Amino acid sequence: MSWGTELWDQFDNLEKHTQWGIDVLEKYIKFVKERTEIELSYAKQLRNLSKKYQPKKNSKEEEEYRYTSTRAFLATLNEMNDYAGQHEVISENMTSLITGELTRYVQELKQERKSHFHDGRKAQQHIETCWKQLEASKRRFERDCKEADRAQQYFEKMDADINVTKADVEKARQQAQLRHQMAEDSKAEYSSTLQKFNSEQHDHYYTHIPNIFQKIQEMEERRIVRIGESMKTFAEVDRQVIPIIGKCLDEITKAAESIDHKNDSQMVIEAFKSGFEPPGDVDFEDFTQPMKRTVSESSLSNSRGDGKSEPKFGSKSKGKLWPFIKKNKLMSLLTSPHQPPPPPPASASPSAVPNGPQSPKQQKEPLSHRFNEFMTSKPKIHCFRSLKRGGAGPEDFSNLPPEQRRKKLQQKVDELNKDIQKEMDQRDALTKMKDVYIKNPQMGDAASVDHRLAELGQNIEKLRLEVQKFEGWLAEVEGRLPARTEQARRQSGLYEAQNTSAVNSCAQDRESPDGSYTEEQSQETEMKVPATDFDDEFDDEEPLPTIGTCKALYTFEGQNEGTISVAEGEMLYVIEEDKGDGWTRIRRNEDEEGYVPTSYVEVYLDKNAKDVYKSLQKISE
Repeated sequence: MSWGTELWDQFDNLEKHTQWGIDVLEKYIKFVKERTEIELSYAKQLRNLSKKYQPKKNSKEEEEYRYTSTRAFLATLNEMNDYAGQHEVISENMTSLITGELTRYVQELKQERKSHFHDGRKAQQHIETCWKQLEASKRRFERDCKEADRAQQYFEKMDADINVTKADVEKARQQAQLRHQMAEDSKAEYSSTLQKFNSEQHDHYYTHIPNIFQKIQEMEERRIVRIGESMKTFAEVDRQVIPIIGKCLDEITKAAESIDHKNDSQMVIEAFKSGFEPPGDVDFEDFTQPMKRTVSESSLSNSRGDGKSEPKFGSKSKGKLWPFIKKNKLMSLLTSPHQPPPPPPASASPSAVPNGPQSPKQQKEPLSHRFNEFMTSKPKIHCFRSLKRGGAGPEDFSNLPPEQRRKKLQQKVDELNKDIQKEMDQRDALTKMKDVYIKNPQMGDAASVDHRLAELGQNIEKLRLEVQKFEGWLAEVEGRLPARTEQARRQSGLYEAQNTSAVNSCAQDRESPDGSYTEEQSQETEMKVPATDFDDEFDDEEPLPTIGTCKALYTFEGQNEGTISVAEGEMLYVIEEDKGDGWTRIRRNEDEEGYVPTSYVEVYLDKNAKDVYKSLQKISE
């Protein structure tokens, strides 16, 4: 099967067919190019997706990735990044092995095709020229034959005419002979040209054209083979990355299988365990006896009495239950300060609160006396400062629950030990350098490192003192954690997950000066704490200046520590504006101040006083 013999007369159709073959090849190249662009785009989108869900450095999200489920998700993101890389490999290999190679091959194919068809056209033109020569020789022979016939007829006519002279007859005879000779010469030339044309035509159709068409056929077959090989390469490029993609998927499966729900649950316990025990049962309080009712220890009433009574820590029934009052209303105010306030309670007595605490009747007393009721030991000075919401926590982490405090202290000790080791490594290196300088003075002055060595020694000593201090606090917390009394269990309700809340900030400072939480020594004997013990701590604490006034829009029962009760329509002084948490700090008189929901009051700020207050805040910071 050869195009040269079978398609000897289909030159034009072969030219069109080979051009169509090149167009198909170029179309396939374009298809592969678009596929590589899709692979690159897909890889880019996968990388962006993986990057989008990566945890941000030094953020809360990074802490969340300590759980096995989130670590598995992080591993999935990393594997998706590698997965995207394999699609980039597919794009690169297709570009280099298919697109680039086929583009060069198309250029070569076009040149080869052009050469072959040029040779075919040249052979076609040659045979056409030979045919034209044959036709010209044939026409000349035909013309000479006709001329010879006419000359012969004229001679015979002249020879038969008796009136014509002998000279005219001879002349006609000579003319006829000349024409016959010319006809013979044309015949010989025509015969020679015909033989030559037949030879050229035979060579053309049986030698030249078959050879040219055979080359064109081979060229076309190579094109077909090449496009088939490219399609195989197209599949192989994908097949080569399948094992790596399979490994990525295996790693994702492995990460999913590594998820341990029990371990995650234990980590939640370690992260949020306060170290307190649940509160005990509340004893029944008999109010049928003739006695005076008073408001709960956990709230401050709207009116102030003239007399003052000493708080008592008697039985379990006198325990402070204010941390366990429902906080739904309070938390809604913290999270949504603009939420419409609830309707005022039907009764100002704390007994109106379901399951609310009860306490012996006592007269109104200063805020400092109220804090003494909740502390059995000398309180810390930063209790009021913690109400400012925005200052840094205490150095010994005493604002945290015992278990969380222990973890923070242990973490601090580990960090300090690392710093000490780093300083000691530097000191050892400098010591070795000094020894080298002493042995080889030409290398440097040994005295030049003494100053730095002294600095490192001082730094190490300071860090060691810090470690001792934090280790002391740590030992103290670890020693107190097992021992919990009923009072400590009651205090366990003070801590919520949000330690920055102003509601709990003061309650979290209920500690002794050594950083431990207070415990009642006896539940049978009553203790009286003089109010002056607490007040003396704030002799040097200047009261905050007034920055404006406010009018109570609703009645608010301050049942949580740090809050103050107000009556609807009451005018009070503003000493600290809302900082975004939904609470405003106000003052009634020298002894009564606290926080109320911002949505419960209408504030009128004095601009000059506000600027002075901000200046004082900056100075204090």
